[in-house]
Amino acid sequence: MDILSFSTLPSTQKYLIEQLQKGKLQAPIAVIASEQDSGVGSRNNQWSGGEGNFFVSIAVNLDVLPEDLPLSSASIYFSFIMKKVLEELGENIWLKWPNDFYKNDDKVGGTITKKVDQILVCGIGINLTNCENGYRALQCDISPKILLENYLEELQKFPKWKQVFSEYEVEFELSRKFSVHIENYQNDHQEGCKRSLADACLCEDGSLIVGGKKVFSLR
Repeated sequence: MDILSFSTLPSTQKYLIEQLQKGKLQAPIAVIASEQDSGVGSRNNQWSGGEGNFFVSIAVNLDVLPEDLPLSSASIYFSFIMKKVLEELGENIWLKWPNDFYKNDDKVGGTITKKVDQILVCGIGINLTNCENGYRALQCDISPKILLENYLEELQKFPKWKQVFSEYEVEFELSRKFSVHIENYQNDHQEGCKRSLADACLCEDGSLIVGGKKVFSLR
């Protein structure tokens, strides 16, 4: 997979999507920036920061993804593979449902996915060295470029969703002491709310049953 490197971009995710839509870039491809100042996060939040942290977006064709992967849980799939790579590099990290990287009780990064025609674009931001965006950092000396290369090597093995889920299902128990923002969850006639995961039931497709309602990650 080709890698495009930039010293700075407003957003690797926005850049990659725009270039794909214009036909100037084709999947599979990855974009990495040393710095970004208008990165895309969950719920329209920004994920930005300076050199030393990880700012990457990756585009892959849908037809190379595992046939058993529910696209609504693509964030879990891409995130969990990154979590495994970081573990192999000696980092103590886990994945909070559906797309947040945590070290102990502190968020250090996250993933967001978007379908563009027959391409899936995955953006990943991780605070490797600097505490930014209101979150902690791993405080590690991993090179963002090396991390990306290691990640792409594992990602392109495209493990089955069943395999990834079987491991994530065990790790999901760590999420139970946290809450999560759930979009379009009707609560007192308001769309979107924060729900505790204490009694949530994780389904095989990566969705949750929360308060009797089925919700998907869709990030």
